[in-house]
Amino acid sequence: MTNINPGKSKMLLDILKFRYYYLLLLPAIIFYIVFSYIPMGGIIVAFQDYNFMKGILGSEWVGLKWFEMLFTSSDFGTVLRNTVLISTYTILVTFPTPIIFALILNECRNLTFKRTIQTVSYLPHFISWSIVAGLIVTMLSPSAGIVNQIIKLMGYEPIYFMAEPQYTRGIIVLSVLWKELGWASILYIAALTGVSAELYESAILDGANRLQQILYISIPGISNIIMMTLIFAISGLFNVGFEQAYNLVIPATYETGQVISTYVYKIGIRNMQYSFSSAVGLAQSFVSMLLIIGANHAARKFNQDGAIW
Repeated sequence: MTNINPGKSKMLLDILKFRYYYLLLLPAIIFYIVFSYIPMGGIIVAFQDYNFMKGILGSEWVGLKWFEMLFTSSDFGTVLRNTVLISTYTILVTFPTPIIFALILNECRNLTFKRTIQTVSYLPHFISWSIVAGLIVTMLSPSAGIVNQIIKLMGYEPIYFMAEPQYTRGIIVLSVLWKELGWASILYIAALTGVSAELYESAILDGANRLQQILYISIPGISNIIMMTLIFAISGLFNVGFEQAYNLVIPATYETGQVISTYVYKIGIRNMQYSFSSAVGLAQSFVSMLLIIGANHAARKFNQDGAIW
């Protein structure tokens, strides 16, 4: 008589029971397999002197040549520093702000006003970076921009913000904050709705004011979500979005604004050095993987429920 593994039998029964849920999940699984996992085979280009005519299978293997070139490149230090600094500033500014925004909205008792503010704050997320960059360039224009008009009224000379390297990082960070503030707060707002109303009622009976309720009920109630989003934010320390950097940085501000993503585009697409750009992207992904593993390990020691795995 054939022995049936109880564990496998239970798994098959569960799959059969929830088959319609798995069918709903199937398109997403296929999408990631086709567009995320299968293309990973192209990683081997980073170890080849890739020739478009010869293809991946016919190109010459060069080992770690492109990685050595990357780490000895004169531009590598500048690009790495810009990426880390912009990412760090972005985390420091855009990580706590959606939490504060969600807490403020949670305290709002006028539902019409609350929903209006939520809707307005979400809208910039759906605007492309090309349009956002155009708006920012117009607002900061030295001749007709509203910012420089205010500066002129105060008796100062107009500033060409977009061409001054010292302003580039600040412009990128603030543009990300404006565009993603409302969208990033959705997760926290949803988590706050799950905090038991009885806790607030008990706190009110005990004489707790609004600030004390936020500090001792609201924030602890969403601490796991905060920890998880922080882990993901840390994993992106070496990854500044290509769209904002490409649209907001001009050659005059490469000194402080060129990041890894735009550097890969410049070298790989414009100069057609596909192997070198693949090596840069692979190194960036490897470091990001180490960061998310390290951040998750630290989070698990601090609060096991806040870790991703």
